[in-house]
Amino acid sequence: MNENTTSVNNLIDHLGRLPGVGRKSAERLAYHILRVSQGEALALADAIRNVRENVRYCKECFNFAESDLCSICSDSTRDDSILCVVEQPRDLMAIEQSGSYRGLYHVLLGRIAPLEGIGPDQLTIDALVERVRRGNFREIVMATNPNVEGDGSALYITNQLADFPVEVTRLARGITTGSVLEHANREILSDAIAGRQKL
Repeated sequence: MNENTTSVNNLIDHLGRLPGVGRKSAERLAYHILRVSQGEALALADAIRNVRENVRYCKECFNFAESDLCSICSDSTRDDSILCVVEQPRDLMAIEQSGSYRGLYHVLLGRIAPLEGIGPDQLTIDALVERVRRGNFREIVMATNPNVEGDGSALYITNQLADFPVEVTRLARGITTGSVLEHANREILSDAIAGRQKL
């Protein structure tokens, strides 16, 4: 028998739709929100509202940004001769946390996955090719996830860039096949960046 109020059930249902959050976890989160002060609970609600209203994709690299350009694209101290291609903003964040890379990024916003109906035209690959065309990059680092879709995406992009005078490299396989970048630790990512290989 469910003895929660309609409002509590509604909160649990919404929390349960978050990735990796099952019913029990959603209930724990809901009860936590009910226990904290009203100010703390409303601050969480405001943070969610603010991120939805203010965060967009950087017009250059498609990372998260609160203005036209993200903080990385706006940073004149970054090495603008090297471009690291990742699947998602969280992959970019994982590489940044390794502290071993100071170049620019391009976020694909996904990976080519034909079985899921995701083709190259649904990603930011055309924008990537255009950046390489007008930029002065000497190296493109393919940092897609080391799995079938990530490798397929990297190969497709490498073929798209074949006519440009850039070296295309891939992260070293210190990152095991089938893993996800956001879960790799700092040392593994640092080694993978340092030991990247030409494709």
